[in-house]
Amino acid sequence: MNKNSVPYKKMVLVCTNIKEDLTKPCCGRKNGDEILTRLRDKVRESNLSDVIRVSKAGCLGKCSYGPNIMVFPEGTWYSEVKIEDIEEIIDDITRVND
Repeated sequence: MNKNSVPYKKMVLVCTNIKEDLTKPCCGRKNGDEILTRLRDKVRESNLSDVIRVSKAGCLGKCSYGPNIMVFPEGTWYSEVKIEDIEEIIDDITRVND
């Protein structure tokens, strides 16, 4: 086993979970995958892929508030995220990064 430091300054976890029970809310049915893709694209376009990692996450436990995003190490939680919020989220993440 090798033990190393995390190679990124930021970790962005985007819930894309889809629940089998159609009566229960979940991030996957509220554009979770599209939000993930767009965030990844914006990070790449900003040449920040070496310092910010955007990853798919399973259920984050707050389904009724989804789609949900967690950002570490600052511990920021975004809920009820919409596609049009992505620019603001990227601005927030990169502003704290400076």
